[in-house]
Amino acid sequence: MPKILIVDDQRNMRTTLAMMLKGVGYEVDEAADGDEGAERGATGAFDLVLTDLRMGTKDGMEVLGAIKEAQPMTEVIVMTAYGTIESAVEAMRLGAFDYIQKPFTEQELLVKVDKALENRRLAGEVAFLASEFKDRYRFENIVGRSGAIRDLLGRIVRIAPTDAIVLITGESGTGKELVAKAIHANSRRCDRMFVPVNCAAITETLLESELFGHARGSFTGAVSARKGLFEEAHGGTFFFDEIAETPLSFQAKLLRVIQENEVRRVGENKPIRVDVRIIAATNQDLLRAVQEKRFRQDLYYRLNVARFQLPALRERREDVPELMMHFLEKYNKKMGVRARLHDGVLDALAHYDFPGNIRELEHMIEQAVALVQSGTITADDLLPPPIGEEARSGSNHGGRALADVVDTAERTAIEGALRESDGNREKAAELLAISPTTLWRKMTRLGIVFDTK
Repeated sequence: MPKILIVDDQRNMRTTLAMMLKGVGYEVDEAADGDEGAERGATGAFDLVLTDLRMGTKDGMEVLGAIKEAQPMTEVIVMTAYGTIESAVEAMRLGAFDYIQKPFTEQELLVKVDKALENRRLAGEVAFLASEFKDRYRFENIVGRSGAIRDLLGRIVRIAPTDAIVLITGESGTGKELVAKAIHANSRRCDRMFVPVNCAAITETLLESELFGHARGSFTGAVSARKGLFEEAHGGTFFFDEIAETPLSFQAKLLRVIQENEVRRVGENKPIRVDVRIIAATNQDLLRAVQEKRFRQDLYYRLNVARFQLPALRERREDVPELMMHFLEKYNKKMGVRARLHDGVLDALAHYDFPGNIRELEHMIEQAVALVQSGTITADDLLPPPIGEEARSGSNHGGRALADVVDTAERTAIEGALRESDGNREKAAELLAISPTTLWRKMTRLGIVFDTK
């Protein structure tokens, strides 16, 4: 139950207010003057303080200042029978939630009290989530002791406090978003929003509206004006995942946003100032994309300020044991079990190349913990045949046979989707839950020729 402190040197006023507030269920305490009110309000025991403005040796402004200095989360409403615009402005400047002039009705007071307590609750949730975010994405959660990881952590420590644009590259599943979140959580923007956007998951027609917002009536279905994600991220960090999947037309607009620090909603000409830090990530070779005219050269150089190339898991095999134990502890705790790894598991995985990198390893452990019956996870629980047999035997130089298996599976899935969609590449991409650009790239790599529409 919210706890409220009433600070007023008139006993009758304190008694009346206490009866009102107790009548609707609040826990109420009283202070007979400004000195007592400032001292008790600064302890943090109260969610809301109602203080009179004019009192003896210490007035309401001093009470407000003392409380806000010691307990910024405590809300304060200033009451006075001598209300002026100047005193109202000064009270708000010092951090008062609201200002109410005597005499006031019970309804007027309760409305302001309810709003102040709701604001206090929301502020508490935001502070909790910010703390949880920072705890979850501490540097310690980037697991590994290899030279590559030590170098990565050293660079993050140096770049996080700055506002430099960051470009993170690496194969799928190497932890690009985890690194982006660690940079944000350890930056001066950590108490503001981290807004991630998967560019491959949003169609070209919606991308601009989602990021920049739109005016009412700017297109069919725009029944009301809407703020874009850039505006929502104001003061925080904006993370573009799969930045290479964006169309050239959007890249030109994004370049302007980065250079000018302003956006224009779809259907509007008025610029809106935004203050965001940009972090972008891709699993593609952006220089090759520039050469192939799929990515703007000027945007590439604008993003390539602080570059982080994340190593594949096969390039940091010494981290596999620590990562396995990290995920085992995580999912044992999550599922309330005590699964353990068989002694021969690490030897069995010695030749496995983890094409899905850390994400694949995590999913392996999660599935094994969920399904293991004996309490001991063996190599067979992690690597089903035929992949498991190849990984354990180390045949075909340890990884080439596995790559062939993955390519065969992708080829089968793509050809099946193309047949089901009568050769329509966009529909096939939809069935496969990937972007048309990604589908085209995979078809080119695998040499798939199909009568597309």
